[in-house]
Amino acid sequence: MEQKKTALQPVKKMEFPHTFIIIFIMILVGVLLTWVVPAGTYDFVKNAAGRKVVNPSTFRYIQNSGVNPLLVPLYIIKSFSKRIDLMMVIFMAGAAFHVVTKTGALQAILAKGARKFSNRLEIFIPVLTLIFGLICTTQGVNTFIPFAPVMVMLAMAMGLDSLTGEAIMVLGGAIGFSTGTFNMFTTVVAQSIAELPTYSGLWYRAVCFVVFYIVTNIYLIRYAKKVQKDPESSPMYDLDQLMKDNSAGMDLEKASHLTGRMLIPLVLLIISFAAIIYGAIALKWGMSHMAAIFLTYAVIADLVIGTSPNGVCKDILEGSKKMLGATFIIGMATAISSVMNDGHITYTIVHSMAEILSGLPPVVIAPGMVLANTIINVFLTSGSGQAVAVMPILIPLADVLGVTRQTTVLAFNFGDGFCNYILPTSTALMGTLSVTNIPYDRWMRFMWKLFVIWQITGCVMAFIAQLIHLGPM
Repeated sequence: MEQKKTALQPVKKMEFPHTFIIIFIMILVGVLLTWVVPAGTYDFVKNAAGRKVVNPSTFRYIQNSGVNPLLVPLYIIKSFSKRIDLMMVIFMAGAAFHVVTKTGALQAILAKGARKFSNRLEIFIPVLTLIFGLICTTQGVNTFIPFAPVMVMLAMAMGLDSLTGEAIMVLGGAIGFSTGTFNMFTTVVAQSIAELPTYSGLWYRAVCFVVFYIVTNIYLIRYAKKVQKDPESSPMYDLDQLMKDNSAGMDLEKASHLTGRMLIPLVLLIISFAAIIYGAIALKWGMSHMAAIFLTYAVIADLVIGTSPNGVCKDILEGSKKMLGATFIIGMATAISSVMNDGHITYTIVHSMAEILSGLPPVVIAPGMVLANTIINVFLTSGSGQAVAVMPILIPLADVLGVTRQTTVLAFNFGDGFCNYILPTSTALMGTLSVTNIPYDRWMRFMWKLFVIWQITGCVMAFIAQLIHLGPM
């Protein structure tokens, strides 16, 4: 008689789908929705500022135009073309950060801070999140995609996990971008449509920045201390162990050694960022200008440290190659909105949200606007695009229901911004996750509670804004 096997066979752990697969499924869902959701459209008019906006009284249903699923590969390729400027920024920034990382200067500065404050996370983390937050009051988090691996390297050298390194940069930037203090892509566009003075209501948005900054840092510091005390509590523990085994990591003692020669590329990098921020604000530079600055920096900084011309070329390719996954994700994610726009269902969703809001009691209209804009952002992820589509509808609605226009802009900022850090269609989130090799499901295990806190905080701050009748000044 054949002896029965009593040993238990190892159960293969189910592998979470790759980010490409998640986005591809979302594209297919978008295609399906174009066949199910009624198609609708608005007429567009030019407002007093000369900006083309929706005429909210002209919504009408039109004949359904479901997207052919066989055209999905073409949509993906065309979406790459639409986001080529952003992709070039990421490629060139990758080259720039490869050069500065090669010198060890950036690691040295961070390592000095890490050595001094490794046991004072309540100081170290808020300082870094504040830096990223202040910069991202004028910039998108996309700008710092290539910087994410350095933050991960630093966090792990301090005995933290990769999620903490990613979160310091992403969540700090999220606060700056989403509260809309000086945001040109959301606040300025929304205020021009609402016929409000540019950057009016700044004092209250600054208060919101401080509130979200405190809330986020409390959450992040508590998480970091828990991981520092018990590394196995991290959702990334197994993957971080593999990363440590396969790389030398960052030795804080060695990395903190800084020479005068190493400082030159770092100074040039600071000058480059200053030029990008000034150009974006004062000269209205776009993504192409930013990419050109990063390319110029990569060439000059590499030559300054003694790299040969051939070596410069190799470094540009090496740095850009690290960003390939991030750019693919951006191209694929853009295809989702393209599918929905061609299926003419985006404005149907916007119109439905406005109808729901009009049926709410006046006291909860402002928080309702936060939640409505959050839902709309799932389908319309472009900040300026969402402003053009949503604000002409919400402003007349707000006027009728007694909600101030400034509060409406604030609710739009919160709904458009904070949602970007849980959506697999967000270029800021998926780009940084891609370059740090953090799976989306691991990020969500860390992030979902904070997102709920953010939503509650946003609703409360919008409610207070309406309570004090936040006006145009």
